[in-house]
Amino acid sequence: MKKKKGLKIAIIVLLCLVVIGLGALGYYLYEQANSGLFFENTKINGYDVTGMTCKEVLLILEKDYSAPKLEIKEKDETALTLTLEDMGYTIDERELLNKIENCMHEQNLRLLFSLMDGNTFEIEVPFAFDETVFLKNVTASKFAQPRTASVDASLEYNGTEYYIQPEVYGNEMDDADLQVMVKDYVDKLVANSRPQSDSALEVPESFYFLPAVTQDDSEMNTLMNIYNSYCKANISLVFGETKEVLDWSVIQNWLDISEGEATLCEEDIYNYVYELAARYDTLYYERDFTTHDGRTIHFESSDYGYQLDKDGEAAQLIQDIYSNTTVEREPVYAVKGYKRNGRDDICGNYVEVNLTQQHLWFYMDGELVIETDIVSGLPKDGRETITGVFEIPYKKSPEVLKGDTWEEKVTYWMPFYDGQGLHDAPWRSSFGGEIYKSSGSHGCVNLPADAARIIYENMEERVPIILYK
Repeated sequence: MKKKKGLKIAIIVLLCLVVIGLGALGYYLYEQANSGLFFENTKINGYDVTGMTCKEVLLILEKDYSAPKLEIKEKDETALTLTLEDMGYTIDERELLNKIENCMHEQNLRLLFSLMDGNTFEIEVPFAFDETVFLKNVTASKFAQPRTASVDASLEYNGTEYYIQPEVYGNEMDDADLQVMVKDYVDKLVANSRPQSDSALEVPESFYFLPAVTQDDSEMNTLMNIYNSYCKANISLVFGETKEVLDWSVIQNWLDISEGEATLCEEDIYNYVYELAARYDTLYYERDFTTHDGRTIHFESSDYGYQLDKDGEAAQLIQDIYSNTTVEREPVYAVKGYKRNGRDDICGNYVEVNLTQQHLWFYMDGELVIETDIVSGLPKDGRETITGVFEIPYKKSPEVLKGDTWEEKVTYWMPFYDGQGLHDAPWRSSFGGEIYKSSGSHGCVNLPADAARIIYENMEERVPIILYK
C-alpha cells in the first residue's frame, strides 16, 4: 500500500511539474509571440534583424534601398548625378511595413521552429513612381554641359572661291531616348532583392542628333567645283572712266545646272548685252548738244557715236566667263566714236559749225584750239551743207576734189558726210558773213588756209563734227 501511495504522489508531483513547465513554456512562448521583435537568427533580405521591431527594420531597408545614385556620363565625363528620389522613385513605406509585419506574423505562426532555428525572409522592397518628377529631372537640359545643336556642312564663298565649311557635331538629343534608357535601368535596379551601390550609365553616341549634311556630300562638292569654275570671272567693260563690272553676283544666275553639269544660258547673256546697248549706244540716237554760247541744239538722230556689236560682245563675254579670271577691256563695238565717258561720247573733242553765223569752233579735250569764219554750201541747187552730228573718219593732204563739172586741189582734206568735208579754199580771199548765200561751196565747209592747217594738224580720226543753223 505504501508503495502505491508513494507512486501516486510522485506521479502527481511529476504532473504538477509538467503543468508548471508547460505553463512556464506557454507563458514564454506567449511573451515571445507578443514581443514585437524578430527572433534570434532572423534575416530579411540578408539583413540580421534579431531583436528589431518592424519599424526599425523599415528604417534600415528604406535607408539602404533609397541610397543608390545614378551617374549619367557623356564621353566619360559626369553629366548628371541623380538619386532615386530625383528620378521619382520613393519607397512605399506602408506597403513595405506590411511586408515586414507579414514576416513577423509568419515568424510567430511557426513559433517554436522560429525560436530554435530563426528565419530567413526575402521580400521585394516596393517603390512608388512619380512620372512627373522623372520627366522633369531626367532631361539633357540638366546636364553639366550646355546643349549645342549640330550644324550641317555648308557651301561658303569667301569672295574669291567656294569652300565647304565642315559640319559640327552637337550634343542635342531626344529626351525620350534618354528617359527610356534610364527608366529601363532603374526599374531593374529597384526590382533587385538586395540594395544596390551607386552606378553609372554612359550616353550612347547614337542618341545625339547628327548633321543632315556632311562635308563629303557629293551634291555639294559637285556644286562647289562648278561654282569655282566660274566665280573668279570678273569682267570690267570700260566706257571711258565709267565701268560696268560683270562678276559672280550676276554670272551665277546665268548658270543652268543639271545632273552635275553646268552650261551658260546664252539668252541671259544676250539680254545683258542688249541692256548695255540700250544704256551706252549713241549712234543713231537723238541727242542734245550745248553750243559754245550755252544754247541747246536738239538732233533727232546722230550719225556719230558708239554702237555695240551685240553678237561679238556676247561671244566675247562667254569666252571671258569661261576663262574664269579678271578681264578689263572695252566692249566689242560695231561702230566706235572718238572718245567717251559713259554716255558722253564727245568729251570736249569736237568741231562746232554754226551755219547761220558762218563760224567754226574746234575743241580738243575741252580746250578751244581755234575758231574761224567759214563759207558753207550754197543754199540751193542741192548744194546746201548738211546739218547733224557726224564724224571725221580720216584726213588727207593733199587731195583733189572732183565734181561733175569741176575739180579743185586742196592741201587739207577732212571729210564728214557724202563728199562734204572741211578743207582749205585757196581760191577765196574772204570768209564769213553771207558769202555762202551767193557764192557758197558745193556743200563743203571752206576754211582759211591757216585755220585749215591748224585744224588738220590737231585733227584725229573719228572726232565728231556738229553742224547746225
